Amino acid sequence: MTYSIINTGNSNGFEDDHALLKNAARNDDAVVILGAESGKAFRELRDAATKTAVLIELNGECLGVHTGESRGTEGGNVLGFARFRLGTAAPTNLVELVRQPRTSDTALAVAKSIFENAGLQVAACGDFSGRIIDRLVRPYYNAALTRLDEGLATADDLDTTLKLGLGYPEGPISLLERTGLAYHFEVTEELFEAYGDAAYAPSRRARVAHARAVAQQQSQSDALFPIPPGNGD
Repeated sequence: MTYSIINTGNSNGFEDDHALLKNAARNDDAVVILGAESGKAFRELRDAATKTAVLIELNGECLGVHTGESRGTEGGNVLGFARFRLGTAAPTNLVELVRQPRTSDTALAVAKSIFENAGLQVAACGDFSGRIIDRLVRPYYNAALTRLDEGLATADDLDTTLKLGLGYPEGPISLLERTGLAYHFEVTEELFEAYGDAAYAPSRRARVAHARAVAQQQSQSDALFPIPPGNGD
């Protein structure tokens, strides 16, 4: 099965030297659309219906944002995908592959083959915001941050207890601080807006980290583009 790549830039999971891009061909049966403008590129794709599979890189949004939905019968040759990464950490080898109720089995098999041949592992899921991992782990991270605020234990003791008790390679507080609490805020805010579940509501510490990041970005912008004297009134 051959496939081509449409790379719109700023992919969250793939660099230009990744095998997924290197294995692409010009004569294609399928097409993989990467980058921040993948949805726009899909809408401009004129021969999508002729492809065995069209794969759209997603961020937090549902595939239905790009394909549309109708009475729970949506689906065809278009699938979504996201290579999981936690904040600023390097992308993992897991690709969450998003299907709809009537997604073609052939298209699903082709998509799995494309990613697995590029050295990735694939988990298929339904079309839900947050897909599998974020919906499972974000409440856990929120709970750990809340227990820290409540003074249940120090950050070191919380991390050590969960590592020794559950065998995790890294505790939740250390993991979130390493990969970005502000990023955790963005993900949980989107999940909370999508589902209204209090378990997804951004924790206080994540809100503070996000506000600080915004303030720092504003300070950097002000330093680069200062307001001329007399123009700030």
